[in-house]
Amino acid sequence: MSFIHRSRKPVSIVKCFCRYRYTDSRSKQESGIRVSRARVNFGSEIAYSYRSASHLVNCSLPAFNCITDKSNTLLSFVCKYYSTVERAKLEVNSSILPAMPEKKPFQRLPTTVEPKLYKLYFKPDLKQFSFEGTETVNVVINESVNEIILNSFELQIGKVELTDVNGEVHKPQPTLLAEDESLILKFEKQLPCGEASIYFEFVGELNDKLIGFYRSKCNPATAGGGGGGEEKYAAVTQFQATHARRCFPCWDEPAIKAVFDITITAPKDNVALSNMPAIAEKAEANGDKTVTFATTPQMSTYLVAMVVGDLDFVEDRSEDGVLVRVYTEPGKAKQGHFALFVATKVLPYYKQYFNIAYPLPKIDLVAVADFSAGAMENWGLVTYRETCLLVDTENTSSMRKQIIALTIGHEIAHQWFGNLVTMEWWTHLWLNEGYASFVEYLCVAHLFPEYEIWTQFISQHTRALELDSLDNSHPIQVPVGHPSEIDEIFDDISYSKGASIIRMLHNYIGDDDFRKGMNLYLTRYQYKNTFTEDLWAALEEASSKPVQAVMSTWTCQKGFPVVTVDTVKSPHDNPNSRTFKVSQTKFYAAGNKPQNNGGGDSPLWLVPLTYSKGSDPCGKFACGVLDKPEMTVTISDVQPDEWVKFNPNTVGFYRTKYTTQMLDQFLPSIQAKTMPPLDRLGLVDDLFALVQAGQAPTVQVLKLIQAMTHEDNFTVWSAISDCLGKVKVLIENTDFEDAFYTYGQKLFKEIAKKLGWEPKAGESHTDALLRSLVISRLGATFRDAEVIAEAQKRFAAHLSGERPIPADLRSPIYRVVMAAGDETTFDQMIKLYKENDLHEEKDRIGCALGQTRKKELLKRTLEFAISDDVRTQASPIIIVYVTGSVMARELSWQFVKDNWTLFSTRYESGFLLSRLVKYTVEDFVSEERALEVEEFFKEREHSNIERTVQQACETIRLNAAWLNRDRQLMKEFLTSAN
Repeated sequence: MSFIHRSRKPVSIVKCFCRYRYTDSRSKQESGIRVSRARVNFGSEIAYSYRSASHLVNCSLPAFNCITDKSNTLLSFVCKYYSTVERAKLEVNSSILPAMPEKKPFQRLPTTVEPKLYKLYFKPDLKQFSFEGTETVNVVINESVNEIILNSFELQIGKVELTDVNGEVHKPQPTLLAEDESLILKFEKQLPCGEASIYFEFVGELNDKLIGFYRSKCNPATAGGGGGGEEKYAAVTQFQATHARRCFPCWDEPAIKAVFDITITAPKDNVALSNMPAIAEKAEANGDKTVTFATTPQMSTYLVAMVVGDLDFVEDRSEDGVLVRVYTEPGKAKQGHFALFVATKVLPYYKQYFNIAYPLPKIDLVAVADFSAGAMENWGLVTYRETCLLVDTENTSSMRKQIIALTIGHEIAHQWFGNLVTMEWWTHLWLNEGYASFVEYLCVAHLFPEYEIWTQFISQHTRALELDSLDNSHPIQVPVGHPSEIDEIFDDISYSKGASIIRMLHNYIGDDDFRKGMNLYLTRYQYKNTFTEDLWAALEEASSKPVQAVMSTWTCQKGFPVVTVDTVKSPHDNPNSRTFKVSQTKFYAAGNKPQNNGGGDSPLWLVPLTYSKGSDPCGKFACGVLDKPEMTVTISDVQPDEWVKFNPNTVGFYRTKYTTQMLDQFLPSIQAKTMPPLDRLGLVDDLFALVQAGQAPTVQVLKLIQAMTHEDNFTVWSAISDCLGKVKVLIENTDFEDAFYTYGQKLFKEIAKKLGWEPKAGESHTDALLRSLVISRLGATFRDAEVIAEAQKRFAAHLSGERPIPADLRSPIYRVVMAAGDETTFDQMIKLYKENDLHEEKDRIGCALGQTRKKELLKRTLEFAISDDVRTQASPIIIVYVTGSVMARELSWQFVKDNWTLFSTRYESGFLLSRLVKYTVEDFVSEERALEVEEFFKEREHSNIERTVQQACETIRLNAAWLNRDRQLMKEFLTSAN
């Protein structure tokens, strides 16, 4: 797939694979209909008519590969082509892309009938785990029909009546289609056009799957006076992406917006919450209460929310008058104060940044005990895992507070970007998630400058690059249809790559124009739905830069380039300038594959180029856009021996490859730390990626890291730690593990001595984070005897109550003592887990359990993970941490296979199942294991994690190739170095 400049030359041949997305001529909605790998020949008349035909509309879609009749130069054009008959929108993917898995047939809901107002009533039963509901939905019938199709799943539908525009009542025959998650209402005669209303009665289950309208078990200490009383539950909704249909019959697609009137009957001692403030409360004869809420603004069904339970709260108002409450279980309200502070500051910050006020009168942040994701941005009623909202001043770590601030910033950003303006279909999910994942850093940098949060953004950037280098990655804009496909794109491409390219765009057009464009976009499309192209158009209008042309190359084709930089001799060289050849090719995790198995030329990106130099290491200078395979760049005021680094601050979403001579020029500045941290990190990270791809030897990056013992930046050490963690996965399959441990001990000793075990007066936030990282790596990974002894001593004092471990050190100390511990240590950990009510502390302990090196204790950890002592959402976390060695990995994979029915049922929809599979198997290092994983899933239904399985197996094969390639050289280096 390729994108180059628009061509004025005729195209003689165009061959490509196409996906068809039917576009309804009236509604312009994207359907999920797709023809997989249909080979199509287009005549050259399409290209000839390019400049004048009104039906050929420029857009950001994947490009055609084209060959000119004379020059053989690769050309491309990008378009939406609407035929005069079908108005078919073609998403063209060139043949360099591998075939996507065959997906379930899927059709978007017809737009013959559209909802305008839902009047919803619910009565949850928290003892029988059920709910009953009634619904009157006001609709407009656009075309005379005798059937209405909407969504419903796992509901028992009772009475259904439709009253048409003439007042006539119709009683349809309802048919539920479980496979399509739809409800068909069949009428005996045609319904007239005009306004109508449909009345439903239904009942459903308050399920235990963390989706739809479900039950959440309260913490024992709050539910029953220390754990001895009756179990209590709350009723909670989680509707994203397609689970509103599990709660009430609806048109459950993001583009089919409506307003909602919601009423809830609940026990009188419970709190009932929804998107809008309560406007009436009525006491019932049986002791219940019925709460009626104000009408919502126009919004999508996945943003509807309800919570019913025993809750406390703290409240405040933002400076612009919005009522903010943080709800918790009884006794935990004081843990909501940090979140309350953040939320009340974030709201006016976004109001000022977007120049649009938050449109609702209140926003509630609710801590939910059982919750699958980190948080959910329901409009006006944001739900969170406890670990992503609550701060215990004595027991919450600095890292966790930082995560909480980011999560709150993310979800509140969605109140504008996602809720006020919503993507038209899940293909454009990244519009919600990528943007919020970028903006959360803007607001946290504003509120907490001491976090140095932009240096830590690079972790998102790196995760996305790693995933996007796989053949089984996907474009940011990926066609999805059936609900089983949608959950899989809630991944590092939609979130982290989306955030990274928004950051790159922000840098390209500048903050002022970026803000103008955001205001234009949000104002123009408020309460409406958009495509990615609408965002580009607004930013292009605000900045007068070719945003759509540049950004389409990043959203519509998967992957990214490696930009190769080389010094060249120019006849016009002078002592104060340098000329570089800069070229781009697609970066492949499997190494150099420019033809991708004979599929044509490498794709191209429009890459905004910037550089810094040794005489001005913190400077950032633009030098054009790389819009072709290669170009030359001449930089003035640069000495012959001065380093020049492209992509300063690692803003661009690409890898950079330098010559050995250029890398050597960087080394003194890296060691002296005169090069900024993000640039030191970027060099290590890019070189390591080239190592994994076989374009450089592993020893080269080990030597570079070895030269960084004086490093003191947390983010740089995090990158080093991640690199060595991946090397460890290989080396634990060899006979020179001990040499690797010695290498790691020597590397981390200096920074460990500098930081010590106790916080120093006036030390930075990031020093606290770094201390935790260093202790964990030295003790748990590299088995340093001194660190292990000190950790064991501190753990014993913690257990006795003599000296509690500070929150920032608990995770590393737990991991170190568990890695070196025995059955007694394990039992002490389990006791701590059961006695503790703080979810963060439970997570710390649960993750530490998997560090043990004893087989029987690993087995006990796995069994504990699915016991009643562990919440549903916490089980996968514990299991995936039982993968830190060859033995542990084999045990956890066997455990997942043995309990697959349990896991696939428990996590039937959502990202937890995909994370469980990914992190359990992806660190295997043999072709045999890859085949075993493929064979296991071939025999089982796994459509909701199909891409995850493919990515994991590809990663296993890459690991195997890497080890085979570099085993001997690594052995020689590590053994000689020690």
